[in-house]
Amino acid sequence: MQDWAQPNTLGQWLRRLFGLQAIICGLLVILLVVSELRFDWIEKAVGAYLATINDRRPQIGAIWEKGHQATTARKVLEQIVTDRQASRRDALEAESFKQLAERIPDGQGTMLSPDHFKRLYLKLPIEIAREIAAPVELLALFSEAAWDRTYFEKNDDQLTVYLLDAENRVLKQMTVSADLLLYADRKNVFTAATLSDLPQFKDRLYPGDHFFKVLAELPVDIRKAAVPHPEKLLALPGLIRRVGISDEAGSGYIELGFEVDTGTRQEVVRFQGQEWAVWHLRSVLDGKPQATETLSDFLRDLRLR
Repeated sequence: MQDWAQPNTLGQWLRRLFGLQAIICGLLVILLVVSELRFDWIEKAVGAYLATINDRRPQIGAIWEKGHQATTARKVLEQIVTDRQASRRDALEAESFKQLAERIPDGQGTMLSPDHFKRLYLKLPIEIAREIAAPVELLALFSEAAWDRTYFEKNDDQLTVYLLDAENRVLKQMTVSADLLLYADRKNVFTAATLSDLPQFKDRLYPGDHFFKVLAELPVDIRKAAVPHPEKLLALPGLIRRVGISDEAGSGYIELGFEVDTGTRQEVVRFQGQEWAVWHLRSVLDGKPQATETLSDFLRDLRLR
């Protein structure tokens, strides 16, 4: 029978220490320790248990937070890369500066080649293209072979264009305003339309013969600024019955509409004239006193007002 009394002598302590039960317990403890060190069965058992209750455990603690942050950051990064790739693909497919601006998210940009920029530039009406950059300046950059890439940045519906060299130094910076983008992307011809169908020309319609008679009597610089490409009008089939002048001006230009009667249908061809010259032309058409004759006179009168 086990003696549960506290030993009082050294002999009793030794008999207790080296007794059969103590030895068996010690061997069991040593066996457990050795087996754990050899087979790691305790860690495996605890891990298996935790795995079975993992879905029910609260996701709290530093490790969980770091895991959540890493997962969120990875998803955000993947989305940014996907959006940038999609934006660049859309930009490469743009056929005009207006389309390019629509496909670049606000506050972001995209990189295109100089040749791509040149293709978009050459599609612009000449008067709009010259507002963005003089052709001779672009020719100089092309001839120097320093222009390596073109970066387009969109902010507040306008494009800022940076012509860069191979080391990302800015060779030239240009701004394409929202008004220029609007005028640059407008189509010239509206099939089966009349000026009466276009509200911007309402109450500003003039017979074609009267319009061109007055235009022919104006000074050369005003004629060229008001109707920059009369040869294009001359090439149109049919007769120009009426001419309309828009009441909307943007970036120094006003739109003019020419109603063409081909005999089988009517079309409206639209061009942009410089605001100061169209303003003067309209004053003459309306029978008002001719306040100015040149651009310098027009600007001087504006300063005096």
